[in-house]
Amino acid sequence: MRTLVAKAVIALAFFAALAPVAGAQDAQLEGMRAALAAPGRSAANKARDADRKPVETIQFFGIRSGDTVVDMIAAGGWFTEVLSAAVGPRGHVYSQNPPFFPQTDASKAFVARLGNAEELRVPLASAGITGKVDGVVTALNLHDIYNGFGGQPAGEPAAVEFLKSIHDVLKPGGVLGVIDHVGIAGEDNAKLHRMQPQQARDALTKAGFLIEAESKLLANSSDDHKKGVIDPALRGHTDQFMIRARKPRQ
Repeated sequence: MRTLVAKAVIALAFFAALAPVAGAQDAQLEGMRAALAAPGRSAANKARDADRKPVETIQFFGIRSGDTVVDMIAAGGWFTEVLSAAVGPRGHVYSQNPPFFPQTDASKAFVARLGNAEELRVPLASAGITGKVDGVVTALNLHDIYNGFGGQPAGEPAAVEFLKSIHDVLKPGGVLGVIDHVGIAGEDNAKLHRMQPQQARDALTKAGFLIEAESKLLANSSDDHKKGVIDPALRGHTDQFMIRARKPRQ
């Protein structure tokens, strides 16, 4: 009898501990859905949600309310907006782009509307955030680093250097989410703007990350991997891999 009572007490304590976590997750989801449906968000960004699955992606990467995060090579900022919704008013988003990306009145207005974001136009090493970031997402960028976009050095060493710069800004235990277009062996993936998932895995490991999980959330079996990602038949609907990697805690 005492054993049964003890087990019941342990079970109640376990579920009581889970309740605040579940409540926080529910609040985050509710906040995200409201922010992503807000009238101030552009119709173009809203239209991309069906294929890019922002809520499910954030859940997979484990980004939490209150986190400090980086949208690495944010481009137009679709993910900046998603991350802003995910971390909420207690969190902060750095929308990073290379220095040659112009900082415009429109981009300033965009981050001002979000209220918890700011633009970075410097390399991460120069941003003053080393060891201060809970999470980084880089979406559809690693292939360009690996393939040598714009005449930059190409190959695994370039990808590893890029990923190490992310590793440095993360806190111990911080998460990196990588999304990219799937490439296959034997094709000119540089021309197609793709990369093989194993190339990403190898570069992540050599940069010091632990690969925690992969997801098929953005997979698309109808993608013709021999076509470029901007082909009108594919654009916005490519087969994409997702990797969640973590900086070791020690």
